Amino acid sequence: MSASILPPPSRRSTLLGLGGLSLLAACGPERKAATGSGLKDLRDRPVQPLSPGQKISIDDGRYLTALALIHPDPVSLLAAWSGDVNRISPDMYKTYVEKFPALATLPKIPRSGEPFNLEAVLAARPSTAVVSMESGPSDEQAAQLQSAGVPVAFIDFFNHPFENQSRSLALLGALIGRGQQAAAFNAFKKARLDAISARVATVPMDRRPTVFLEPHAMITPDCCNSPGRGNVGDYIAFVGGRNIGADVLTAPTGKLNLEYVIQRDPDVYIATGGPHLAKAGGFVVGPDFTPEQSQAGLRRVAGRPGISTLKAVRQGRAHGLSHQLINSPIDIVATEVLAKWIHPELFGDLNPRATLDQINHQFLAVPYRGDYWADLTPA
Repeated sequence: MSASILPPPSRRSTLLGLGGLSLLAACGPERKAATGSGLKDLRDRPVQPLSPGQKISIDDGRYLTALALIHPDPVSLLAAWSGDVNRISPDMYKTYVEKFPALATLPKIPRSGEPFNLEAVLAARPSTAVVSMESGPSDEQAAQLQSAGVPVAFIDFFNHPFENQSRSLALLGALIGRGQQAAAFNAFKKARLDAISARVATVPMDRRPTVFLEPHAMITPDCCNSPGRGNVGDYIAFVGGRNIGADVLTAPTGKLNLEYVIQRDPDVYIATGGPHLAKAGGFVVGPDFTPEQSQAGLRRVAGRPGISTLKAVRQGRAHGLSHQLINSPIDIVATEVLAKWIHPELFGDLNPRATLDQINHQFLAVPYRGDYWADLTPA
């Protein structure tokens, strides 16, 4: 690694225009471009593996879970994180802090999707800024970081999970020197995805159930949030469901009219929720909630005008799923849950609980506790 130096005058002028001498003091050591490592991010940009003692910043708290899959002390790798507790769930954050108290005082930077803050990232002095593709910094902002001596690595676990998640974990593994561990989890996940895909391929399109998945159900009084094309919608398609939102929404997420949902009358209804919906009265799930509380929330969600009349609700095919589980580096568990709900006969032998237990035991530095999904039971 090259010696620490101040930016040359041209870079200094840029930084002074962006916030003054404090930015210069915050700049980490420059590193040579990764022309020899062969490692590239999802934007095909060269990335240099970290040297011992170097740290990264992350703009999405769920990347902490990804790091926990491949490293026994993921917090030790962080110079800063986004502090977005709801993305990993408050109960998981509490568990992380119990095991790694340093997380509570770690510098915070804006999370992906929020206005980028160059000064906050530079003040944390990361050796590499790991950022979210499509919702992270712009090209200009990434160039400003690069100019200040902080290389940028773009990854994507959530916008196009089936295309980018394994590659992103492999990149993180190579970046932090845990490539074998990343490869092991990717192989574990691929074997399960391949098994699901092989069975779904035998189901004709006209026999695939229609599905309405309502993300964060009841987070606002109006209905109806829905996945479109990409993101959560990819999971429904992968396990052999027909997402009613994909027929009218071209973006990854959007909103459906309740009248449209009633007219489509889907075969399966799934509400996502979590601790963040406790105040709204929605579906709550996780170690801080009893099965009775989860059922009560799911019953309120499914009992709303219009939703209660859907055949999925009337025929016992209404379910609740932790949103933090599906938008997660361990989304293989959610994928298996969805497969069982959408094709219960085809996937009767799947055991998502056993899969989660194996991930907890074999991979995760901070295991998941409690339940993260539920079936609506008759009142």
